[in-house]
Amino acid sequence: MIDLKDQHITIAGAARSGVAAATLLKRKGAIPFLSDAGSVQPHFADKLRAESIEFEENSHSERALSGDFLVLSPGVPTQSPIAQHYLMNGKPVISEIELASWFNRSPIVAVTGSNGKTTVVNWMHHMWKTAEKECIVAGNIGYAFSELVEKTAPEKDVLLEVSSFQLDHINRFHPSVAVILNITPDHLDRYNSSFKDYAASKFRIAENQTEKDWFIYNYDDSTVSGFAKKLSERANAPQLMAFSTESETPQGAFVRNGKLIFRLDNKEETLMDIDDIALPGKHNLSNGMATALAARASEIRNEHIRESLRSFEGVEHRLEYVRTFNGVKYINDSKATNINAVWFALDSFNVPLVLILGGRDKGNDYRELESQLRKKVHTIIAIGEAKNAIKAQIGDVVPTFAEADSMKEAVKKAASVAKRGEVVLLSPACASFDMFDNYEHRGKIYKQAVLEL
Repeated sequence: MIDLKDQHITIAGAARSGVAAATLLKRKGAIPFLSDAGSVQPHFADKLRAESIEFEENSHSERALSGDFLVLSPGVPTQSPIAQHYLMNGKPVISEIELASWFNRSPIVAVTGSNGKTTVVNWMHHMWKTAEKECIVAGNIGYAFSELVEKTAPEKDVLLEVSSFQLDHINRFHPSVAVILNITPDHLDRYNSSFKDYAASKFRIAENQTEKDWFIYNYDDSTVSGFAKKLSERANAPQLMAFSTESETPQGAFVRNGKLIFRLDNKEETLMDIDDIALPGKHNLSNGMATALAARASEIRNEHIRESLRSFEGVEHRLEYVRTFNGVKYINDSKATNINAVWFALDSFNVPLVLILGGRDKGNDYRELESQLRKKVHTIIAIGEAKNAIKAQIGDVVPTFAEADSMKEAVKKAASVAKRGEVVLLSPACASFDMFDNYEHRGKIYKQAVLEL
């Protein structure tokens, strides 16, 4: 256990993770100081005052720059002046999940990837509950790890959703089970426009694993499987299990003749028919396999895995059915914040679509959607700061292109052009911060607008 008593520690970023880190540090006897370059939301400010934690907003003062080390919230880039100040002065910069892991007493099952993290962690939670196995869910989902780490115990598993930003500044963070779902271009604005740098950040999830641990990976993703091959050659490499919807894996999960097969220790077990998996779409078959292997690595029995694969209903804001109105289905996929997620969303439908797209652009190439758009989408309604980029790149790919200044206007325009039997899909491919607090807020506003039709 690390002794932090009386250490002066700066936390950059006063949102959920930063406030949780500051509160944990205070309980561990440190002297935390929370600094935010922007304004602090009133409910976070109230919480900090209640805990007698000093903070500042709209600047990073000399005090913020003089901590013993810096805890970086996921929303604060490594390129930010405060992080660069600490790095250039040779002082440690750590992420909030790294800090929390110092006080963790549970086996960690950590999931990363460009798409599907939230679905898989929620699915794991469902599977653990089905098996009546104790767990804590945290990370990039619901609660910050720092908020719940003191509830950890050897008999409970911690199920963590982990982003690349949280992995950028780890040191000892050590999952017993690490899962990489896929890696596609995302957040490249935070990685010098380098896909290689972004992927390297994701790969850090396995950095501290040993032969006692499990590494679960997507066999169909060439970036991930290339890394797994290198990882397997490392001294004290973790045990590898792969999942694939395309081919048979040496060890892990795959499909043969419409059945989900486990191949473990050179023995094969038929788990179930893939048609019985509750969530539709090829990407959810991958997500289900990853979840099943994580459960298997955590000693959950096949009967519970099977039951959860059959009964899990998905998560809010990820291809979530909202309502059918005038024969048109409305789907909320607000969590689709990159191109690949939108591609998967479009791939899940075989009826004509109206697509609501846009928000804060992250350097997207919308032309990657062209084949799907031509086949399935008759109208794009663009919103947010990305409107011009969307119009320039794919405005002429579909029969009708429109713009809207608010979500309510976008929904009204969609309703006016969608015909009975069609789908209106919010799948933005962008961050939400130009118009909304986060993707949940965006999804809720969309659902509200749909329900008001």
